[in-house]
Amino acid sequence: GIIIGLYLVTLLLTSFVTHIAAVSIVFPIAFAMGAGIPGLNMAAVFVAIAFAASASFHAPFSYQTNLMIYGPGGYKFKDFLKVGLPFSLIYSVLVITFILVYYKI
Repeated sequence: GIIIGLYLVTLLLTSFVTHIAAVSIVFPIAFAMGAGIPGLNMAAVFVAIAFAASASFHAPFSYQTNLMIYGPGGYKFKDFLKVGLPFSLIYSVLVITFILVYYKI
């Protein structure tokens, strides 16, 4: 639950800020949670955060290449959602499944 929650929070943040900023916001929160929850696999948590930050296909602000083509290409936010959101969802299901299986959670 916690790993999936942190993954989703990180993914949501990438809709509004860059992936680096999202990790910078979520990482200290996850680190503090890890200190307070015995048995929480911190490696799995940090891998989830890293992969979530890399799943930012659905927003123009989330990655520098998206920003570079956003204006000159005449794209709208909905164009990124239309193409990137399904890809982000598929990617997320695969990554979360991988983390849960690999770390035996």
